[in-house]
Amino acid sequence: MLDKCGTVRTTVMFPAKLLQRNQNLVDSGQSPNRNALIVTALEQFIARLEREEIDRQFATLSGDAAYQALQNDIAESFAKSDWEALRQSAARRDGANRQDIEDNSGFVNGR
Repeated sequence: MLDKCGTVRTTVMFPAKLLQRNQNLVDSGQSPNRNALIVTALEQFIARLEREEIDRQFATLSGDAAYQALQNDIAESFAKSDWEALRQSAARRDGANRQDIEDNSGFVNGR
């Protein structure tokens, strides 16, 4: 059933106006061909539905006291390392900003 590229040929019926909109995007160069546009749109739609399902499942956990307690324990156990990582990141950022200022100071001072 799958060809060597991992694709399957199938037949799908589209409303005429939708197919024309698809073709307009191909004709304008916004998509290489009808198939690419349809595959991309379907992939994005399915990904959105999957994210919504994951969100729905996590939403059910918001009322679960045991789950909330576990999340709080995990957050507390990583709090010290999180702050340390933030501090190091800020120090690197500040150091980079200081270096940028020093590197560009010649332009300001006419050097």
